[in-house]
Amino acid sequence: MKTALLLAAAILAAGIADAQANKLIEPGLREKIARRAFSADPEHEWNRLSDREGKYQEIWTIDGEQLNKLTFYGGVPIDEPLFKEHDRKDRPLPKVSEGMLITDIPALLENTYRVLSPGIQIHIGAQRPREFAGQKGIHFSYTFTRQDDEVERRAEAIGAVSKGRLYLMTYEAPSIYFYGKDVEKFRQIVETVTIRH
Repeated sequence: MKTALLLAAAILAAGIADAQANKLIEPGLREKIARRAFSADPEHEWNRLSDREGKYQEIWTIDGEQLNKLTFYGGVPIDEPLFKEHDRKDRPLPKVSEGMLITDIPALLENTYRVLSPGIQIHIGAQRPREFAGQKGIHFSYTFTRQDDEVERRAEAIGAVSKGRLYLMTYEAPSIYFYGKDVEKFRQIVETVTIRH
């Protein structure tokens, strides 16, 4: 019952906040995603949020970012973090490193979340090599629960390193109902993505 109430509150909050900051992404070819790092051809409508959590990000959602969140991390260069730094002195974020391997990508994301959300419970699941936008990449799953809302979220990601820059896409949603509802829409976008150097 507690989980259902928390989920309902998240739905309401997400709907109110996101309605003020969305731009409709209609089906069809989209170029210049995440600072012109990606293009993609979604088959379904999404909403692009004007807020970003990092300067190399673009966030899309269907029902609100607390319910289904697709994040593009486009061409993050060496010595840059995935998210904006809030306390660089005492809680510096992990950064993209020179010589980063695709197998380092899941750990970078996990360690970033641990710094951003103290007390978060996060677990990286299955990892496997997979081509991403014509590059050697890695596909991985993960789950996490933040202390502030206690909702378990299920997620998957795919990323690659190309010309010294990190390209990553993540899809996150509550494990109950929302993950399964839209994960195939994320996977469809992954299949159409191209990296724009």
